Amino acid sequence: MLRVPKGYERRRRLELAPHAVSSIGMTTPDTYRAIDAIWRIESPKIIAGLARIVRDVGFAQELAQDALLAALEAWPDSGIPDKPGAWLTATAKNRALDEFRRRKLLKRKHEELAAEMELRQEMAAADLEAALASRADDDIGDDLLRLMFTACHPVLSTEARAALTLRVLGGLTTEEIARAFLVPETTVAQRVVRAKRTLAEARVPFEVPRANELSARLASVLEVIYLVFNEGYSATTGEDWMRPALCEDALRLGRVLAELLPEEPEVHGLVALMEIQASRAGARVGPSGEPVLLLEQDRGRWDHLLVRRGLAALARAEQLAGGTGSAPEGALGPYSLQAAIAACHARARTAEETEWPRIVALYDALAQLAPSPVVELNRAVAVAMAFGPAAGLEIVEPLVSERLLKDYHLLPAVRGDLLARLGRFDEARAEFERAASLTRNTRERKLLLDRAGASHSGLRVVK
Repeated sequence: MLRVPKGYERRRRLELAPHAVSSIGMTTPDTYRAIDAIWRIESPKIIAGLARIVRDVGFAQELAQDALLAALEAWPDSGIPDKPGAWLTATAKNRALDEFRRRKLLKRKHEELAAEMELRQEMAAADLEAALASRADDDIGDDLLRLMFTACHPVLSTEARAALTLRVLGGLTTEEIARAFLVPETTVAQRVVRAKRTLAEARVPFEVPRANELSARLASVLEVIYLVFNEGYSATTGEDWMRPALCEDALRLGRVLAELLPEEPEVHGLVALMEIQASRAGARVGPSGEPVLLLEQDRGRWDHLLVRRGLAALARAEQLAGGTGSAPEGALGPYSLQAAIAACHARARTAEETEWPRIVALYDALAQLAPSPVVELNRAVAVAMAFGPAAGLEIVEPLVSERLLKDYHLLPAVRGDLLARLGRFDEARAEFERAASLTRNTRERKLLLDRAGASHSGLRVVK
């Protein structure tokens, strides 16, 4: 694979490129805002197309950033071209060809020679911009899909997959990713650099997995997208309970994936789950940023367009899973089952109309398909709502000794709620205080401490 030198001057230019929109020559702010918007939309497609040619995600990203830098220098004077994506792609591919020539790749392995020949043939068209635009239209779906599977390859850690995906597919800068996950910018930069190096050293092919590998590899992609969404929906740390921008980024990636893999039921299931959960965003936070739990939300503030989109995606997942008509619960995958649970809440006009027995049945199916202590804890909440707090507590008690939940703050939060509803207020208060000591989110800690101080009012921990 082609590796380019990482001299200081080149590194500084690449580091500046994502930030240049907001820092270079703001005499024409509208132009720079337009370039920023174009880059967010076009960069994943450009990187994906380049990665197909150079077979190196890291180098493809650097070429795309070089093209962005060229646009920032040229467009304020020349104006934004009619086809900015094609302009950026052509510029990046010209840079790639320059690198091939400079490194005398004719002397290197056959794979790189073939890549140069492909690039030369592609760029021989009389109307270069039109040819590049046509090529992008033809192949971009496959290229994006390859890039998703490459960025989410299991050879990378979960954290590295998330960072690389947001960087190359989400169009986020290192600074934005660091701010979203509340980690140092250097940490994110190191994760991205290590991820690219690992992909190169492991010689991970830039391709969609074969049929016999697709299911396992797709699960890795879905895991990363949902991890990003969940961090936005219920922030692990920090002052804010939600980070909506992360939800939006994950939802955008999920929608793209659904378009690229329209026959995969679990892709539609994940999109359905995210659409429905995202519909509550406006009602999940109060005027001062305080959390508003599900059963206390003003459902009139839910985004009903997102609800409808989510229900439509769920119907598609059920149809694909069942062949014809709606799939039975046993035929649905884990994301589709969670989406079906979210749909029960979405269909209820009031909290009192929620079909809790139906939710219990769905959690039973989920526990059979993907058993875990967290699924069991959520099932306990549903059972308590459907059949009373004592029934829920009976499921929770064995989880207290579960090693995987030792530091999971929602276990004592749920237990405190059930104990309070049973009138065991002193025990409930202790559980809420323990939950508050375990969470790293400031808003959630205050909520739990408030519950500890007034446990008799009964906390609802359904998120």
